[in-house]
Amino acid sequence: MPKRVDHEERRAQIAGALIRVAGRRGLHAVGMRDVAAEAGVSLRLVQYYFETKEKLLFYGLQHLTDRFTARVGALLAAAGPRPGPRETVEALLLASLPTDEESRTFHLVYSSYSILSVTDEALAAQPFIDNPDAAENALTGLLEHARAAGLADPGIDARMEAISLLAMAATMGTSILVGQRNPESAIAVLHHQLDRIFATAETPAARTGPI
Repeated sequence: MPKRVDHEERRAQIAGALIRVAGRRGLHAVGMRDVAAEAGVSLRLVQYYFETKEKLLFYGLQHLTDRFTARVGALLAAAGPRPGPRETVEALLLASLPTDEESRTFHLVYSSYSILSVTDEALAAQPFIDNPDAAENALTGLLEHARAAGLADPGIDARMEAISLLAMAATMGTSILVGQRNPESAIAVLHHQLDRIFATAETPAARTGPI
């Protein structure tokens, strides 16, 4: 019997190749032929699954998001069986910092999608533009929960803190990529901010470096 093809697995293989090439060369410079060569398949096969580069880019974006979600999940699993609001916030932010090859590629390629969307109307209309709002809302909810449970400073503005944390993580990510600072110092800054937010009368902000 001929081997049964797992079409989703094949699409993921091609999308993974797209992300790897884009991480090395930039999304704007990637062609379908480059992706086929990276994936070890024919150009015709890439065109069979995606027809156009635009469709390949859309699928690649979803694949990138799925990988980020899995990375957050792994960080949460490492935090213990029942991670609290702080551990969850920290996992979301740490997952976006380019501290290893995978997260470096994520930061580069996601930034490339954002930049390309400025001149590509079809890409600008894609849901990924809403992801910053989704992340902001998620962090705001976690901070509100922590404040209500007495796990964070009762005086914080959850929305403003969420916006600040996301902006800080994005800036820190870029500073790591360009060599301005190393991952350890960026994580230390992140922990410093979280210590401030999650400080209570019983647990004052004291830690200044990474765990």
